[in-house]
Amino acid sequence: MTSWNIRKATLTDADELQKCMHSAYLKYSDRININNLPPMNVDYKDEIAFFPVWVVEFNNQLIAGLVLVLEEDYASLANIAIDPGFQAKGLGKFLLNFAEQEIRNRGYSEMKLATHVLFTENVLFYQKRGWVIVDQDETKVYMKKYLK
Repeated sequence: MTSWNIRKATLTDADELQKCMHSAYLKYSDRININNLPPMNVDYKDEIAFFPVWVVEFNNQLIAGLVLVLEEDYASLANIAIDPGFQAKGLGKFLLNFAEQEIRNRGYSEMKLATHVLFTENVLFYQKRGWVIVDQDETKVYMKKYLK
């Protein structure tokens, strides 16, 4: 599938982005209480207003979101979430590559992220793409990647 469209999010995307995030995280509900995850409790209007946020559309439907946070010395990949009907189609790789290029374009050479320790498939996904684990606690795995 290559006919999706990525664009900067606007405030009018907030409700659909929230629905997309909720749908994407539902698959983890057998492992943890997803309502305790930060992506489930943020105000997406605030996210869009204060951070670089992109959405992906397919046939005028919002199917994915990407949120970055820019710090002084590095950028954080705050969230990549894809509607379950569009997972395992290369969109995650596309969004991660897009995020890394966006960060390079902004002059950063380091990215960080945190994912839940029970989301082992996410950890493997990132490791296969050059991310390394730098720390871990009882709930989170912290990862980093240096960009060339």
